[in-house]
Amino acid sequence: MLARIFSAALIGVEAALIRVEVDVAAGMPAFTTVGLPDSAVRESRERVRTAIRNAGFPFPPDRITVNLAPADFRKEGPAFDLPIALGILAATGCVRDGRTPPVAVVGELALDGHIQPVRGVLAVALACRRRGVRRLLVPTDNHAEAAVVDGITVLSAATLAEAIATLNGERPTTPPPSMPAAVAEDELDFTDVRGQAHAKRALEIAAAGGHNVLFVGPPGAGKTMLARRLPGILPPLTADETVEVSAIWSVAGLLGASAGLVRSRPFRAPHHTISVSGLIGGGNPPHAGEVTFAHRGILFLDEAAEFHSNVLESLRQPLEDGRVTIARVGGVGHFPARIQLVAAANPCRRGCPALDSCVCTPAERQRYLGRLSRPLLDRIDLHVELPALRPTELRGEAPTDSSAITRSRVVAARETQARRFAALRIRTNAELSSREVRRLCALPPDADRLLAAAVSRLGLSARGHDRVLKVARTIADLAGADALATAHVAEAIQYRGLDRQWRP
Repeated sequence: MLARIFSAALIGVEAALIRVEVDVAAGMPAFTTVGLPDSAVRESRERVRTAIRNAGFPFPPDRITVNLAPADFRKEGPAFDLPIALGILAATGCVRDGRTPPVAVVGELALDGHIQPVRGVLAVALACRRRGVRRLLVPTDNHAEAAVVDGITVLSAATLAEAIATLNGERPTTPPPSMPAAVAEDELDFTDVRGQAHAKRALEIAAAGGHNVLFVGPPGAGKTMLARRLPGILPPLTADETVEVSAIWSVAGLLGASAGLVRSRPFRAPHHTISVSGLIGGGNPPHAGEVTFAHRGILFLDEAAEFHSNVLESLRQPLEDGRVTIARVGGVGHFPARIQLVAAANPCRRGCPALDSCVCTPAERQRYLGRLSRPLLDRIDLHVELPALRPTELRGEAPTDSSAITRSRVVAARETQARRFAALRIRTNAELSSREVRRLCALPPDADRLLAAAVSRLGLSARGHDRVLKVARTIADLAGADALATAHVAEAIQYRGLDRQWRP
C-alpha cells in the first residue's frame, strides 16, 4: 500500500516542502530510502523501526521503499524520522486515511518513541503557509515557535502514539503554549562611557540612518564600550523583522526550544581569526555565516585590522547589496545580510596609548591601518577617531544623555525616513541608491561647493561622495529639517577622516 505525507527540508535559511512517499509491498524484508538522503536520513530507518516497535505498533515484515520528492536536492537532518514513521503506519492502516490529509510533519524520533525537537520549525511553518498546507504537526517543544505563523493550524505531539492519535482525530487539539517572556537584560547605557562625546554623536547618527561606522583609537579609549551600547539606542524589531530574524536563527539551531523568538536586534562579534566561510557563509551545500546571523542587527569587528585581508574584503558585497550569494557544486545559496557594520581598530600594531608616546614609525602606522582597503573604507560611512581619555574625564561625571533619551531621537528620525520611503523598498538612508541620493539629497549652492572642495582635498570616490550625502540626510532628519543645509554636509564630511591616508 502507498501512503503520502508532507515534510520539509531546509535550504539555506528557508524551507522547502517535501513529499514523503512510503510504499509497503510484499517481498523480502527491506527498508530503502531514495531521493538524495544524507547519512542522517539514511540512518533514520533504524530509529524509525525501533521507535515503532517500542511505541507498541507492529513493524511490517515487508519491502519498504521511502521516496523523498523532489529528488533533485539533498535532504539532511533527522527531521524526516517522524514523517517516515507515520507514512509506514499509514500504509499499514494504523493511521487512517493516510493519503489525503494535507498535513506536514517534522520531528526526530528517540528509540522509545518520544519526539525530539528539531531546528528550522519556524521556516517550515512559513513554507507551509506559502504552499497552502494548512496543518503542521511538530514536536511539543517546537509548538510555540511554529504557532507564531498565522494562517495554519499547528498540531503537536510528544510521542509517536500521540502523533497517530492526533492524525486519527482521537486526541483533542491542544492550544500552543505561551511564548516565554523576554528576559530582562542588564542593558548597557551611554552614561557608562566617560567622555567621547564626538563618538557618541557618531553612533547616534549611525543608529538613526543605519550607517556603518569605524572607530580608530588607542586601547582603553572606549571603542568596544561604545559599540556594545549601540543596540540600546536602535529601534526595536518590528513584527515582520522578528519573524524574519527568528526564522534564520531557527534554521541555524541558535533559537532554543524554550527561548522564544528573537526580540532584540542581533549583535554578533566574531573573533578576528574567523574564516571567510565562517563570516560570509560557505560549505557544500552552502550554509549561512555571521553576516546572516547579524541580519537586521549589528556585526561588530573588534580589532578589525587583525582580521585576514581576504576576510575583510569578503564583506564588500554584503555591505553593498544586503545579501550574500554563494555558489557551490551542491547548489546556490541566497542569504539575507542587511547588517550594520561596526568596526574598531588601534591606530598602530603595538597599540600604543597615545600618538605622542607611540614608538611606531609613521610608515608602520600607515601599513597597519592600510589593511583596511580603500574599497572597504568607501563602504563605511562614519570614520571616527577617538583620543585617549584625560585623567579628568576618568574621574569626573561628564553630563551625557542616557541611551533611552538618545533612542527617542533615533526613533523619531527613523519614523521620518519611514514616511519618506513609504513607496520604496528601503527603510533607512543607508540603503539609498545613487539615483535616490540625487533625488532626495539635493544641496544648496554653498553646501554643494563645500562638498566639491572635500571631494578634491580628501580624494573621495563616487561612492564616498554618496555616503557623505546619505549621512548628511540622516543628520538633517535628526535635526527635524526637511532640506539639507551646509551645516549638515560639513558635519558629514568630518566623518571621512581616514580618506586622507588614501589622498593622491
